[in-house]
Amino acid sequence: MKRLVAAAATLLLTLPGGLSATDLEPWRNAENAIVIDAYEMNAIDWPLMLADKRIAGFISKASDGLPESFDCKGEHDGDTVAHCKTMWRKYAVSRELYETRRLLAKAQGLLWGAYHLARPGNPVDQANHFLDYAKPQPGEMMALDIEGIDPEQYMSLADAQVFAGHIRARTGRYPVLYTNHSTAKYIAANRSKYRILSRLPLWYARYKPGIRAVFPLGNWDNYALWQFSAAANCNKRRCPYRVKGTLNDIDVNVAPMSRSALAKIWAFGDLLPEKPLGGADEVPVDEIVTASVNRGAAADEPKSMPVKVTAETIAGVAAVASSSLDGGGTSAMMASSANEPSPVDGAVTPAAAHPGRNPALPLNYRDY
Repeated sequence: MKRLVAAAATLLLTLPGGLSATDLEPWRNAENAIVIDAYEMNAIDWPLMLADKRIAGFISKASDGLPESFDCKGEHDGDTVAHCKTMWRKYAVSRELYETRRLLAKAQGLLWGAYHLARPGNPVDQANHFLDYAKPQPGEMMALDIEGIDPEQYMSLADAQVFAGHIRARTGRYPVLYTNHSTAKYIAANRSKYRILSRLPLWYARYKPGIRAVFPLGNWDNYALWQFSAAANCNKRRCPYRVKGTLNDIDVNVAPMSRSALAKIWAFGDLLPEKPLGGADEVPVDEIVTASVNRGAAADEPKSMPVKVTAETIAGVAAVASSSLDGGGTSAMMASSANEPSPVDGAVTPAAAHPGRNPALPLNYRDY
């Protein structure tokens, strides 16, 4: 029997194609930390969930798209005053739930994070909405959730760079990027254009048992977190990882490291090293592109012309952004071209499996 076990272990470590044991179901390794992420409709029995000592962190949905108006005056875009008040109550309850979960999680020693569900619309207003809602503390993770590359359905990748730059200007840290395999692959293939997005730590969503031949992916040599279990591949009969006190729709993530190691880097905030682009795409790393986006501007309003600045001026971006926000003006943001490319190489943009992000399931979650 011992010989069979040893042989199986050897086979697993020497699988063809360079596949190693860490590429295959890393959540089965008891040393790897588990992280839960949830939105407001996920039911959680906290005492039961906390009984799982592998759970090291909890990431909560915070803001969603642009901030809504709850003044209950005027036409409300066709809504009635009663509907306006109902939406305000929903917002107030979800906001209080967010704060309650944060208190519970941190009191129990869990790492805390928050994500913004990115939608079409002014990225500066969305970034401010996220910061006002989540109120992230220095040791907490911030994440930007990009579901696909169709700018009609999701925040465009160009605007996502503006969002990330504005978060950096206001907090001194960049967010983590949550996205699926198709979108990550597209960003990596176009990293000369998306020089901010392609260097954000990757919170990777893919519902397969392994990630053979996925990494390195552009600037990403590995994932920061891998969302491996969700409503798309967890049911009453089978589930990659069951979390006590939750239903099958809870999202579960694994870190490629232990709980203690994850705690040391949890706040993230820095860009990953940029691999050489080569050829005509090579641009000095100390040069960035900035653009001004009016607060409250419509999504289709033109942005100002990009202006290159050197590393010496980057330090002043946060001060400019802060003073501009206070005065209701413009804010200096990192961005790339405002024109969003069309999908290439047959890239798909499946709907998210997370009910809090999109109720529709991917057509084929295995390739999500």
